[in-house]
Amino acid sequence: MEESITEVMTGLVLQLAVIIFAVRVFGKLAKKIGIPSVLGELIAGIVIGPFALGGLPLPGFPNGLFLVHPGSTVSPELYSISTIASIILLFASGLETDLKLFLKYSFSGGIIGFGGVAVSFILGDVSAMLMMHTGFMDIPSLFFGIMSTATSVGITARILSDEKKMDSPEGVTILAAAVFDDVLGIVLLAIVMGIVSAMSGGSSLSGGAIGVIAVKAFSIWLVVTALCIIFSKKIAGFVKLFGSSFDFSICALGVALFLAGVFEKQGLAMIIGAYTMGLALSSTDIAPVIQERIHGIYELFVPVFFAVSGMMVNVGALMNKEVLIFGAIYTVIAVLAKIIGCGGPALAFGFNSKGALRIGAGMIPRGEVALIIAGIGMTSGIFALKIPGCPYDAQQLFGVVIMMTLVTTLVAPPLLNIFLRMKGRGTRKDVKTSSAQEFVWDFNDDEIADLVIDMLLKDLRGEGFYVQMMNINDGLSQARKGDVSLSITENESIVSIQTAEEDMGFVKASMYEVILRLNKSIRSLESLHDSEKLKACMDTTCSRFDRATVKILSKDTVSCDLKATTKDEVLTEMVTLLSNSRKVHNSKRVLEDIKERESIMTTGLERGLAIPHAKTNGVDSICIAIGISKAGIEFGAPDGNRSNLFVMVASPKKNASPHLQTLAAISGALRSEKVLNSVINATEPQQVVDILDSVCNNSK
Repeated sequence: MEESITEVMTGLVLQLAVIIFAVRVFGKLAKKIGIPSVLGELIAGIVIGPFALGGLPLPGFPNGLFLVHPGSTVSPELYSISTIASIILLFASGLETDLKLFLKYSFSGGIIGFGGVAVSFILGDVSAMLMMHTGFMDIPSLFFGIMSTATSVGITARILSDEKKMDSPEGVTILAAAVFDDVLGIVLLAIVMGIVSAMSGGSSLSGGAIGVIAVKAFSIWLVVTALCIIFSKKIAGFVKLFGSSFDFSICALGVALFLAGVFEKQGLAMIIGAYTMGLALSSTDIAPVIQERIHGIYELFVPVFFAVSGMMVNVGALMNKEVLIFGAIYTVIAVLAKIIGCGGPALAFGFNSKGALRIGAGMIPRGEVALIIAGIGMTSGIFALKIPGCPYDAQQLFGVVIMMTLVTTLVAPPLLNIFLRMKGRGTRKDVKTSSAQEFVWDFNDDEIADLVIDMLLKDLRGEGFYVQMMNINDGLSQARKGDVSLSITENESIVSIQTAEEDMGFVKASMYEVILRLNKSIRSLESLHDSEKLKACMDTTCSRFDRATVKILSKDTVSCDLKATTKDEVLTEMVTLLSNSRKVHNSKRVLEDIKERESIMTTGLERGLAIPHAKTNGVDSICIAIGISKAGIEFGAPDGNRSNLFVMVASPKKNASPHLQTLAAISGALRSEKVLNSVINATEPQQVVDILDSVCNNSK
């Protein structure tokens, strides 16, 4: 009996819920063991898929949550979401493409990229031809050739960045060649999909007819790409009409979806249209903003795509001697093809054998691009084409591709790291590859650096720059306006800005203005120091004390009998107590930051209460320690009395945490003289926790 639409949607919602949690768990596990998260997401799909746990019976799902569907393996609804995800992925990949770099290194990068594509395509096609007993021009063989050409730019770039080789001759060449790899791979895919579309009626094609289709497919891609790049600013201007950066970013994705649909109607793959639109917009000033604004959509959809790709893998079908042999041969050829195809031409462009090996190794990982092409092959029925004498079915052929993708992505990082760490340069002569300059300021204070960055980014927005926070936790931002591009990094108290040599004057002038204004603001604040208004700001007696604050407390971080007799001794003993929370990984750093905060103004309050606190890089998350001294300790309280109750709060400097809310909540909870005295007179740590817990319950 056919399912109702409600039943179908209920199943889809539950499937998505399982996928979302599974990809997060496996993605984090993958990162912990040092492999790309994309592989963890792929493995998550294999584990929860219809050929594994997803096929086990569950209440309400007697045949399993994930059923095997003919054609695409997964349900049409889930496959539809996966298709949208692949469009978002390729649109984002196009946006990340450095078109200027692509054009600047178009000759050497183009030759090296072309070499990698040509050798990979031929060897991939030939290996498939021999193993599947097909002809060189048969569609399955051509498809295996195309999948062998892919290069994952993101994985390679991450390795180069970690090794600080992004601007090296090999790094620049790898990135430029990788872009050519992707573009040429897209062109080849367009050609093959054009052939597949023409053969959809079941008729065979002559060599001449295939040539005509290839020219048509290439021409469509080339003309549309050229027009999109030429009119990229017009397209950007059109989406800007929709208002805010959130609105025009979503509309830009809408344009990519539209072009994807147009390409599909022309017999080409949708991802080709999405990549083309991303490539066109990559040269506009709104590209970084679009990347930032669609990041949430990307993080939701793209892992689902990788999981769905994993669900299509029938592990049982792979446990076959012939399939494993095919996969091993295809994988080894895929690795060698890049080293030979890219490393060989590199020797003709001033690189020595070390440089050639580095470039070849950098082009090895196939990653997400190969997965998308494989998914197209699976759902379009290419793997299922009946070929006389072919010993493999569609599931086995798809498994061979997944095996190649996994192994090349796992092998590339350690192999490239080995080659990059080989002593000696990779070029025959010393080559300067970039005119970019870096200017570094050390403000000797993290808070000042934060203020400088905030003011600078605000000024840049006022100048018409589009500012993107590339990674908030890592303190990396990018600002872009027309041809001017700034890379801004904050590492604790150090701020560095990288830009082209001709734009460094603008950078220095901007920073000079920011420092002047900030200096003026700081001077105006000095008049408030020790004023009654500033002291009044410390009154938090009206603050709420909630369950979240109580949960941070632990009897392990409470002492009812402090041994300290001086302020420094109290702080040292309290930090030791704080370490019992198991959230402190650098006690020395915490103590230094607490003392630095005390040097600005004492945290001793009236009525015997003191709340020493700081934001610090020495803790993983917010933590609280409570110490009691019956005799009292001189702590610089404004009423001149000794302090008996000490509440220390430490929270991470960069990550979000309720630092100020916690401080206010604690002082608010102790506003009652009765509660304060009860805590001071407590004799057991658990008693202190119970008293504060009762305050929370009574405040509801």
